[in-house]
Amino acid sequence: MEFKANRVDEANVEIKATISKELIEKNLDKVAAQAAKTMNVQGFRKGKVPVAVVKQRYADKLLEDAQGEAIRKVLDEGLKQLDIKNEDLIGEPSISKFDKKDNGSVELEISVACKPQINLGDYKTLVPKVKAIEVGIEKIDARLTEIASQSAPLEKIARKRAAKDGDFAVIDFEGFVDGVAFEGGKAEKYPLQIGSGSFIPGFEEQVIGMKYEEQKDITVQFPKEYQAKDLAGKDAVFKVTLHEIQERKVGDLNDEFAKTMLPNDKDATLETLREKIKEQMVATEKATYYREELKPVFLDTLVEKINFALPKTVVEQEINFALNGKIRAMSEAEINELKENASKIEEIREELKKDATNSVKATFIIDALAKAESIEVSDQEVTQVLYFEALQMGQNPQDVIKQYQEAGYLPAIKMSIIEEKVISKLFDEKLAK
Repeated sequence: MEFKANRVDEANVEIKATISKELIEKNLDKVAAQAAKTMNVQGFRKGKVPVAVVKQRYADKLLEDAQGEAIRKVLDEGLKQLDIKNEDLIGEPSISKFDKKDNGSVELEISVACKPQINLGDYKTLVPKVKAIEVGIEKIDARLTEIASQSAPLEKIARKRAAKDGDFAVIDFEGFVDGVAFEGGKAEKYPLQIGSGSFIPGFEEQVIGMKYEEQKDITVQFPKEYQAKDLAGKDAVFKVTLHEIQERKVGDLNDEFAKTMLPNDKDATLETLREKIKEQMVATEKATYYREELKPVFLDTLVEKINFALPKTVVEQEINFALNGKIRAMSEAEINELKENASKIEEIREELKKDATNSVKATFIIDALAKAESIEVSDQEVTQVLYFEALQMGQNPQDVIKQYQEAGYLPAIKMSIIEEKVISKLFDEKLAK
């Protein structure tokens, strides 16, 4: 067997070989003999099936297995020659050439991706300047009032007036499409908050100005992407009656209110509650500041300053992923144009190459930073994050976790959590200096 293994660079290996007809036939005899020991063939006792019969009946499958064994041998020999261990590999090796010759031999080329060697250098000098987040008393008190409003009970307004934005309008409604009432389009004494965006676009705006016991026909159009397909994109008329208007009555903001908001702190005061709100607001604004302002700048700098070889197959996968996403967003006419002109696809791939390359590079850098900063994320932590996010969205946590697991998204989610942790740690350290 002619054989040559070569390191293209630190992250890419090419193995070339010519597999002889004799080796393939030898492997064929071996796999046929093994199959004969366990195969059930009518007319023969189990384990007594002649090898010639096995070869005749399962020729194509046996040849495939024999070739597969030869490929594995080539791969193992190539990795051994270059002293590459299995834990150094990324993904599955890809066969870039499998050319059957007239003499029965096969010319083979295998591409292997390896973990890149990354020298981070003095990476902490690349962290951008981080400013402290300040939240003034005005913002804190505005948030305090908002919390109080959200928890306050609804009460009927003292005097009758027309409905306005922000009111809770208690209404009866029934919807009709082409004069026929549709399922789920009727309710009585429903407290609709005007401006909440919870109803079909255009509905809430038409409730504004209605008076007590006024009846009105409200005409709207269901969105084209509406979940009920029989209603999507259709015009509808809702017969609406407004019974009363309610608003939230906010009580006094005092220590007693603070105790209701902090039930586990029997000594809570309004100042205690203000401090808690301040902590939450600072944490939220800091997370947004880190994620939206500092992180893009930091990642761009890392990608520009830290250089190393990238596994070609991983970059190709990222380009393919981006390409598939772009095609899914295309119109039918655009897709037909691509079918007629294949060169267009290559043009798009070339356009996507830079961003895909930078994305892969950034991922490897983040992984190296996490190791340098001793940051790890367990599978249990990933599950907990998904669990709480699902609860906040009103979804079943077990169903969400299972859905992500089956789609193969958990590794990407784990990497995202690691990224947030390592970047937050570096930014916090910079802030503390």
